[in-house]
Amino acid sequence: MVTGSWFGYQQLARPGCSGQVELAVAATPEVAPAVEEAATRWMTDGAAVGGTCIDVKVAASDPAEVAAVVAGKHGATLAGIGQASGTAVAPDVWVPDSSTWLLLLRNGGATAFAPENGASIARSPVVLAVPEPIATARLGWPEKKVTWSDLLDQVTSSKPLRTGIVEPTRDAAGLSGLLSLTAAAGASGEDARNATTGALRALATGRSALRADLLARFPRATDPTSVASGLSAAALSEEDVMAYNREQPPVPLAALYLEPAPMALDYPYAVLPGIEPAKAAAARVLFEALTTADFRDRLAQQSLRGPDGTWGAGFEAPVGAPSPAGGAVGRPAAGGGAAGGLDPAAIENAVTGWSIATQSGRMLCVIDVSGSMKNEVPSANNATRAQVTVEAARRGLGLFDDSWSIGLWTFSTRLVGDQDWKELVGIGPLATQRGRLDQGLSTITPSSGDTGLYDTLLAAYQTVQGGWEPGRVNSVVLFTDGKNEDADGISQAKLLAELKRLADPERPVQVVVIGIGSEVSRTELESITKVTGGGAFVTEDPTKIGEIFLKAIALRPTAPR
Repeated sequence: MVTGSWFGYQQLARPGCSGQVELAVAATPEVAPAVEEAATRWMTDGAAVGGTCIDVKVAASDPAEVAAVVAGKHGATLAGIGQASGTAVAPDVWVPDSSTWLLLLRNGGATAFAPENGASIARSPVVLAVPEPIATARLGWPEKKVTWSDLLDQVTSSKPLRTGIVEPTRDAAGLSGLLSLTAAAGASGEDARNATTGALRALATGRSALRADLLARFPRATDPTSVASGLSAAALSEEDVMAYNREQPPVPLAALYLEPAPMALDYPYAVLPGIEPAKAAAARVLFEALTTADFRDRLAQQSLRGPDGTWGAGFEAPVGAPSPAGGAVGRPAAGGGAAGGLDPAAIENAVTGWSIATQSGRMLCVIDVSGSMKNEVPSANNATRAQVTVEAARRGLGLFDDSWSIGLWTFSTRLVGDQDWKELVGIGPLATQRGRLDQGLSTITPSSGDTGLYDTLLAAYQTVQGGWEPGRVNSVVLFTDGKNEDADGISQAKLLAELKRLADPERPVQVVVIGIGSEVSRTELESITKVTGGGAFVTEDPTKIGEIFLKAIALRPTAPR
């Protein structure tokens, strides 16, 4: 008999219970069978809490689908995650494959989302999955230790590896690989920005929406042509590789444990907020059933490790797997730590960069050149607000690939006769006018005028909508450091009325307004974006506008409210 917390399990699983409470558990597909077996054992033994019978329903659920449900319930926005289906319901307990889902929800605006527990119940390292012939010939496997910098060289070489990735906004292993590769690129010295952009674009060409689709692209025959034309490398979990090889494919996959070790899948046990007390008590007891040596053996049958990285009976580790040796192991002290070591800023930056690099957009960038943009920014070596804004726009421009179409305006008051805005570069393909945009940014200097916000924004909206293109994010991104000061222009009420009249759900135009400094009215800006969709971002520190700009561009279109 197992001692320790299992004692609580035995005491609460009493026969002769009355009434029934159903505990709904959503678990990521690879861990769901082990969780369901443990729950079934508990129910067979007479699962009850406080004399009430417990019926546990375990559903194998895609983490991205559950995240969409939770995001909708808590008012969060997740890059790359659409709306939940109308029939989707939040579970009582959620076991996603990674704590990054919990972090992304909080970062996405679910500030009240505070699940209980959150401790890890399983673990699977993230590896580089490579067909064995390629792993040996190109990467020196299994003798050589490969780093992420080595992989970066291979991805961006003249004869690059054919890399793939599961959409990292929807897949935790893909996100882990993205984080590691972009970290290696970011450490590559003066060329870090180009290296990062190159890595993102290389990965983007081989992305898949679903893990099964990615796995199907690995070579299915041993002849050199098939091996050379198939997928060469992808960030997947150790469990993915073991499950793939268990089917005895013609070309097995090698699991390469790159250094530094990427963020592993950690399978947190999250009791969602707001459930009734009886369910919360049942969830606590079920967790105890998932922290035993018996459960570790169940995990091993699913090619998963225990939360501390050790494994149970029957686990067949891939060649080169870092060992804690298999065999009998004890229960970790606290079920393993799920959220340790996560860097929210790094995750948000990686997701933002990826969203920009992989979406195709059509954008009009509008920059305030009113007199107040001459103000110096002490934290930016006394560069002006205009200079800081232009540099942020220039950095963002470097992330866009040639599939984008971008235009550039400036605005103040009476820049062209009585007109408040001036077109520097019309909206057109980056493939042919990247140099013109860069030159246009270089010519931007503040005027002596005021802020003609309303007239300019309406004209920008009409321009983007007039040339609207399907299949792309059509947007206006406007930078300003003030409120509307054009006494001769339209009023706020007139602007909002016109935007409501023009808004077309079939031809959405996303408006993103980035406010700089203390003179900006957040209420004024939000009144606009509530009509158009998009978002208003305000910072009193102009040095932050670069990261805000990238985050804003990464927003997917939202329906006008």
